[in-house]
Amino acid sequence: MKFIPKYDLEFRPLIFELRKFNEKVLNSTEKAKFAVCLERNNGYNYIYKMDILPDKSGNEALNISIIDRIVKSLLWVIGGYKIYVSGSKSIFKYLKQAYSNKGSRKFDAEFMSRVYEKNFEVTYVEYNNIPKENTEIIPFEKNLNGCRIGFDAGGSDRKVSAVVDGEVIFSEETVWFPKTNENPEYHYQGILESMKMAASYMPQVDAIGVSSAGIYINNKVMVASLFVKVPDDIFNKKVKNMYIDIAKEFGDVPLKVANDGDVTALAGAMQLNSGDVLGIAMGTSEAVGYVNENMELKGWLNELAFVPVDFNTNSMVDEWSGDYGCGVKYFSQDGIIKLAKNAGIEIDDNLSPAEKLKIVQKLMEKNDERAKNIYTDIGIYLGYTIPYYAQFYNIKHVMLLGRVVSGKGGDILMETAKKVLFEEFPEYSNINLTMPDERTRRVGQSIAAASLPRCK
Repeated sequence: MKFIPKYDLEFRPLIFELRKFNEKVLNSTEKAKFAVCLERNNGYNYIYKMDILPDKSGNEALNISIIDRIVKSLLWVIGGYKIYVSGSKSIFKYLKQAYSNKGSRKFDAEFMSRVYEKNFEVTYVEYNNIPKENTEIIPFEKNLNGCRIGFDAGGSDRKVSAVVDGEVIFSEETVWFPKTNENPEYHYQGILESMKMAASYMPQVDAIGVSSAGIYINNKVMVASLFVKVPDDIFNKKVKNMYIDIAKEFGDVPLKVANDGDVTALAGAMQLNSGDVLGIAMGTSEAVGYVNENMELKGWLNELAFVPVDFNTNSMVDEWSGDYGCGVKYFSQDGIIKLAKNAGIEIDDNLSPAEKLKIVQKLMEKNDERAKNIYTDIGIYLGYTIPYYAQFYNIKHVMLLGRVVSGKGGDILMETAKKVLFEEFPEYSNINLTMPDERTRRVGQSIAAASLPRCK
């Protein structure tokens, strides 16, 4: 490991641990085939295969230490409520216990159960009986034909655009407070008001596309921080079908609701005129989206905030999931705050994360050496993490967004990540790291949202 974070000397990139394991297996006189299949909504699935060491004393702990991280990653990259395991009974037993209601991955299992409205399962099958691959492709209208509403639901403002044959003829931002309102009628009327405003600028509405923080399955709201104050019983009755119900107010028009990370990646793909784009927004958390080589969505969760990137078991624990080394503590405000503390920068604990970030950004404006090192360290994190993400995604471009990468610090972060990629991973050094232009920041998200549905 050539680059070591100055304020995190024990960082152990997961990609290196995976490579060491694969090399050990390759050089072993004995090896076994292993496969895991994740099943999600509508029978879609994803299959991951690799060679492991055979089940026997001395191998089991090493196998499990790596596969635990791989399965955890797959679950939050792809999503799923059922895991098929093949090739190792010891790994199967471990995963079945870990994802039980008393296991170490209880949070993950319960979260996925809510998303897919299915009981979470881990089952063993023989290698030849792994289910056939069934992939999902979600195309979008690259020509933006017709009269479309593009809506972007953020935590502090909502943005809507009227798009006619690809031209934004109206765009408006409205401040709102969805995260502090218990009554879903507040959310419903706010969204409807914005969409009606956009509709008033067009002769008709041919399609509605929505970009919204959270997880959406078949246009249903499954989990979303926008509705965090809404009680569960009311959520199921009033929130789950909210976008579907609002769309009906405009007639029988095509609707597509997607996670805002995916729509960010779409906006990036449209700006770059290229597919295989991974969009990473570093803000309150790590929000991620991806579009494939044909500029299509894959129906994956892309919740990389919960994907492990650090193999160091003593690394910072995510309070929500209870797991260590997850992306949210490396590519968000939390990552900045963690390193600032290690750097000896005094920050009042009573300040909000956003206010703590601003302190480091102000130091960066003054060219404070500690602040420079913080952004360099995050760039090192990213440079070693992109090759791990590339185990699951085909990546040509990584588009960086969010308040963490704003200003001088973002430039240092991006250039450091490029250097790590170039010197440590020549096979990935052609990946283009970039940030969006001003136009994409302003209206790109709404245009991309408008492009999601297919017109009739």
